[in-house]
Amino acid sequence: MTDWPILSAVTFLPLVGVVLLLLMRDDSAAGRRNVLNISLATTVVTFLLSLFIWAGFDNANPGFQMVERHAWLGTGISYHLGVDGISMLFVILTTFLMPFCVLASWHSIEKRIKSYMIAFLLLQVVMTGVFVSLDIVLFYVFFEATLIPMFVIIGVWGGKERVYASYKFFLYTLFGSVLMMLAIMAMYWQTGTTDMVELLKAGFPASMQTWLWLACFAAFAVKMPMWPVHTWLPDAHVQAPTAGSVILAGVMLKLGGYGMVRISLGMFPLASEQFAPLVFTLSVVAIIYTSLVAMMQQDIKKLIAYSSVAHMGYVTMGIFAANVQGVQGAIFQMLSHGIVSSALFLCVGVVYDRLHTREISAYGGLVNNMPKYAVIFMIFTMANVGLPGTSGFVGEITTLLGAFQANTWVAFFATTGVILSACYALWLYRRVMFGALEKEKLKALLDLSPREKVILYPLAVLTIFFGVYPAPVFDATAASVDVLINNYTTAVQAAQSLALSAN
Repeated sequence: MTDWPILSAVTFLPLVGVVLLLLMRDDSAAGRRNVLNISLATTVVTFLLSLFIWAGFDNANPGFQMVERHAWLGTGISYHLGVDGISMLFVILTTFLMPFCVLASWHSIEKRIKSYMIAFLLLQVVMTGVFVSLDIVLFYVFFEATLIPMFVIIGVWGGKERVYASYKFFLYTLFGSVLMMLAIMAMYWQTGTTDMVELLKAGFPASMQTWLWLACFAAFAVKMPMWPVHTWLPDAHVQAPTAGSVILAGVMLKLGGYGMVRISLGMFPLASEQFAPLVFTLSVVAIIYTSLVAMMQQDIKKLIAYSSVAHMGYVTMGIFAANVQGVQGAIFQMLSHGIVSSALFLCVGVVYDRLHTREISAYGGLVNNMPKYAVIFMIFTMANVGLPGTSGFVGEITTLLGAFQANTWVAFFATTGVILSACYALWLYRRVMFGALEKEKLKALLDLSPREKVILYPLAVLTIFFGVYPAPVFDATAASVDVLINNYTTAVQAAQSLALSAN
């Protein structure tokens, strides 16, 4: 395992599928079927291969494992890959969700299916690359490259306002990332290296950390997204095809959270401590405000999109609580949200494929003729609310415990988000599922098909499994998070001691 470049294999294996697809034709029923089969096989094989990363991972080792390093651009910039307990699980999440995206597109995408699948496979390559990169220039290349496939997916296969939504998504995220590029240049001039392992030990001056933190935070906050730079997300979700919404909520939002853990907290501890009150304020506003906005939505996708912003508020709050419970809870919440929010968008896709509308008022009484769908939707709704026994509860309660240690008022106000999420989630469920089945179009709807069961049942099982037994995630992240928090605490205490001695 140590001699085999498994990280490169998992990252770039989808390119094999891309090459095969380029050789295919999709202008016939048989060609379309071949394109879908090759795409599904590629994503499934990649996921199975990624499981070897977890199987060979040593939970007790806090450092980076399965490291690969080769010369790349010169002047210290190298092709450097590796995973620790923080990044490894996000690689698994990415490869796990991609086969569901292919299955979700089986019937719903009718035009240019080959180009569509190529865009998704390329997106998988660059998203995985973000999580395994240990050179900050390589990290930035992958981080920025995620914009292109998603821009195309929304802009070509999206809804009526797809062009507006795709440009809004692209411009928002590009602006923040330009500032991060300037920060990377400054870090290189200061240290002479782009190696993230070395940058984690660099100990940048406090004044420099402030500007570097702000520049990187701009990129990560937009990608999460945090309030008030969140407005691109509802438009992107509403216009994106179902699979686009799945991968956007399931993985792409996590790129920002991962960057905050790895770079903001890891490399700039003094600035993170300085700006923690700002992040707490933005997080609490996001949790409360976007929950209230979600209550007013009439489009199912837009409601779930605003709930994603609220749940990401718990993530940023946990990260900058800067204690073990907060950071571990934030990582768990990101992984849980990746499963639950993806499943919710898939559930929306089930009824949209049948009725071609996402308006809440168009539904009602589906429990009468779609009981299996009603049960599955209920499981994910309860997880979104944070019901004990689901993964959503574990993530929220752990981040709240971490926030309580840092600031009791922040934890108090953030807890109101649990109540508000119950309001909008249960309101949505009642409107869609319960009541009399009166609309003629709804009476003809069939329950889950075998393909839809294959998509939704595994996600439901994982939602309950990690809600009851979260140990595999916490065990994998514990050692790396301990080192991260110890380094943070040591740097902050040293700066405080220096300030006291100067006075």
